[in-house]
Parts: sequence; structure tokens; C-alpha cells
Amino acid sequence: MKKVTTLFLKIAVILMGIPVLALCIFLVPELGELAEQLLPEITYINFLVSIIFYASAIPFYFSLYQAFNLLRFIDKNNAFSVLSVNALKIIKNCAITISILHVFVLPLFYFYAELDDAPGVIFVGLVVPFASMVIAVFAAVLQKLLQEAIDIKSENDLTV
Repeated sequence: MKKVTTLFLKIAVILMGIPVLALCIFLVPELGELAEQLLPEITYINFLVSIIFYASAIPFYFSLYQAFNLLRFIDKNNAFSVLSVNALKIIKNCAITISILHVFVLPLFYFYAELDDAPGVIFVGLVVPFASMVIAVFAAVLQKLLQEAIDIKSENDLTV
């Protein structure tokens, strides 16, 4: 049962990477061009927006890799280890990095909302930073709980 569950989660982790890859290929260049149209006075805004979005994809894929490693540790009955705590720490740091990078792009959403007279666009721009911070907090809580469980386990091993 546990192998089937972790296999399902591994497949889900792999499938989560496909839409982000498609967004990086198809949507990021269009967002760069849109930024260039919105802010023509800023010379390299197209490249700046593209770099920020592509740079946020790197920690996303790195955190997916760490989540995949975490599932491998569970398969090997090695979930309560320092390696799992480190994987959760890396996932937390990657989520914080993604959130910070996307906060830099929020003014672009503001300018687009002003141009199109659609204030809801700003909330769309807040989705990724907010979701990333929720993931970071969740990973931090799991990291702390796992570290406490490891500490209790090591105390119990010493009292035998």
C-alpha cells in the first residue's frame, strides 16, 4: 500500500513540472513583450521580467527534486532521518525564493490593471507569492516536527 501511494505521489510530482515548463516556454516570452509595451521607458524590462520568471523556475524544479527525494526516503523506510529534514529545509528555502522573486513582478501586474482597468489582476499576481509562502510555512512546520520526532527517537534508542 505504501509503495502505491508513494508511486502516485512521485507521478504527481513529475506531472507538476510539466505545466510550469509549458508556461516557461509559451507564456514567459509573451509576458516580457507585454512588460515592454506597458513600460517602454524602461530599456531592458523585457529581459528583466523574463529573467525573474525563469529564475523562479529553477528553485521550483529544485524543490520538486527534493520532494521526489523525500518520497524515495519514505520508500526506503528512511523518512525519519536528517536527510528528510534537509530536504524539507531546501523546499522551504526554495518556496521563499520563489515568493520573493514574484513579489518583484507585482508592479507589472499593477500597471496592467491600470491599463486594462481591471483591479482583480493584482490579486492574480498575488497568487504565486501567497501560495509559495504557504508552502514555505508548511515545510517549516513539517521540518520542525520531523526534527522533534528524530530527537525523541534518538532519546528512546539511548534509553534501551
